[in-house]
Amino acid sequence: MNKITSLFNIQYPIIQAGMIWCSGWKLAAAVSNAGGLGLIGSGSMNPEILTTHIRKCKDATSKPFGVNIPLMFPFADEFIRIVVDENVKIVFTSAGNPAKWTNYLKEKGIVVVHVVANAKSAKKCEEVGVDAIVAEGFEAGGHNGKEETTTMVLIPLVRKTVSIPLIAAGGIATGKGMLAAMTLGADGVQIGSRFVASVESSAHQNFKNKIIETKDGDTFLTLKRIGPVRLIKNKFFFETEQKQNEGASIEELSELLGRGRAKKGMFDGNSEDGELEIGQVAALFNEIEPAANIVREIVEEFEQAHKEISKPFFK
Repeated sequence: MNKITSLFNIQYPIIQAGMIWCSGWKLAAAVSNAGGLGLIGSGSMNPEILTTHIRKCKDATSKPFGVNIPLMFPFADEFIRIVVDENVKIVFTSAGNPAKWTNYLKEKGIVVVHVVANAKSAKKCEEVGVDAIVAEGFEAGGHNGKEETTTMVLIPLVRKTVSIPLIAAGGIATGKGMLAAMTLGADGVQIGSRFVASVESSAHQNFKNKIIETKDGDTFLTLKRIGPVRLIKNKFFFETEQKQNEGASIEELSELLGRGRAKKGMFDGNSEDGELEIGQVAALFNEIEPAANIVREIVEEFEQAHKEISKPFFK
């Protein structure tokens, strides 16, 4: 067992990211049952829906699972109460200050992990007492750090800065990618994009189909003035880029983004007028599979790659 498998009491150090509109109880339970750690993504839920997903996940798996809570979201405080009341043992926090809830959650016996995009934030997380950190490079889909630091640079930087368990995220979807991240100093990996294109993902089939059609260069980091987000290039993306180039105000861009675009694209399946958040790594896979198959393939490739890299390169 390594630090991550010990911390979460799981078989493999593979975490399924808690993604809005895509990671409900079916996906979380499937990943947990396969030996990883499934996360329910609460960012697109209200309190009643989150409670329902937690209870259904408990019915679907006896293995550990967790909930991702974006701390800047309107329901964050109520979500904290729900995970405590529902006896959830693992919480990943993101998009906010971890100091607000970390001590409270730990006092309730909950393992707390926070997502960061730079080494400075990682150090602050360690100081406030989180149990582990997810360091996410800018290859990742969805909302990103303003620093635009790649995973290959970010992981060793964070590893030099903190001593607590470190989970790498951004651009990881394969066993070889997992091995690379762990070679750089990570103790485990968090994978989002690959699990969005799974059978159990709550993403719309149109979005899943769009993901597996994605090639290199088909995603782009945009809306940097209001918060960088990586999207598949579609009609909505190009409209957004045009408005930015025309000098649209932050208010105008926020209004454009706030018209339910994420739900429209990822959950309702409008592939042209909706927001399609996915990482660069989508170019590496072209099949929609059950989550258990994805976990197994990652582990098998990791083990084979580890054997290969253990052979001497130089004589």
